[in-house]
Amino acid sequence: MFDNATILITGGTGSFGNTFVPMVLAKYNPKKVIIYSRDEMKQWDMAKKFQGDNRVRFFIGDVRDKDRLYRALDGVDYVVHAAATKIVPTAEYNPFECVKTNINGAMNLIDACIDKGVKRVVALSTDKASSPINLYGATKLASDKLFVAGNSYAGGHDTRFAVVRYGNVMGSRGSVIPFFMSIKDQGTLPITDERMTRFMISLEEGVELVWHAFEDMEGGEIYVKKIPSMKVTDLARVVAPNAKQEIVGIRPGEKLHEQMISAEDAYYTYEYPEHFKILPVINDWANSPERIKDGKKVPEGFVYASDNNTEWMSDADLQAWIDANREKIGSI
Repeated sequence: MFDNATILITGGTGSFGNTFVPMVLAKYNPKKVIIYSRDEMKQWDMAKKFQGDNRVRFFIGDVRDKDRLYRALDGVDYVVHAAATKIVPTAEYNPFECVKTNINGAMNLIDACIDKGVKRVVALSTDKASSPINLYGATKLASDKLFVAGNSYAGGHDTRFAVVRYGNVMGSRGSVIPFFMSIKDQGTLPITDERMTRFMISLEEGVELVWHAFEDMEGGEIYVKKIPSMKVTDLARVVAPNAKQEIVGIRPGEKLHEQMISAEDAYYTYEYPEHFKILPVINDWANSPERIKDGKKVPEGFVYASDNNTEWMSDADLQAWIDANREKIGSI
């Protein structure tokens, strides 16, 4: 699908973009991969990794700037929307800025992609968009709704939009594993609540879910990958077996357990071997056979959360992942 195609990634210098680009270059032969982001130093650092590969291009710009998006999207076939204000406390203290990026930016991108004839767009979401309790989650829920409705908003144009949603990304910037590893020698690890659980997904699995969405989508679907859970206390014990765990209390806007599918979503959710798919409720698309395919409807009241998960990550699996990614984690 991506052979000889032009792909643009908003927020492409982040953890996702740094994994997506080498994977897509290795598996496919795209004509161009355009990194669209606003931090020139991150672009400078990332460009060093792909020096000599003229398929990788860099474009300074902000999703808040619709004119710049129009220019960047000239000739683009596929877009991955990874740009976001995502740190929960940052969003709480800078709410206007969070809304400008996560909601207004989504609106700008949808408009620009339709007008520029982009074929397909996949937007990255988060567990925090399901039954949100903080501003970041609320803006990502609004963003998800915008991308789902974008398929209707496109009118007679061929541009199609879908969303992928996943939980805690192991080893991503700002996530718990690099944080624990950076302070494990201090002898004490802060634990917000000993009951806390988190979903565990690797960046590579996140990329593969995006690829699947591009291949499978009709427009308006939210894809949720089946992934294991782990208790935060177990995670801390694997990272630093000899460190003391100090309970510091849950932070404002933080959930005890991650949730990716709510009971309200269950009415429109179908299960597949490796993922779930929340279908759009507008235009009766939730009943369209081309979107359902071979899916099995989940039972009424179904909730997909990190505490009621049927799959759990073992200590050995986490240790194997840390051993394989130690160098990458250390560079974050």
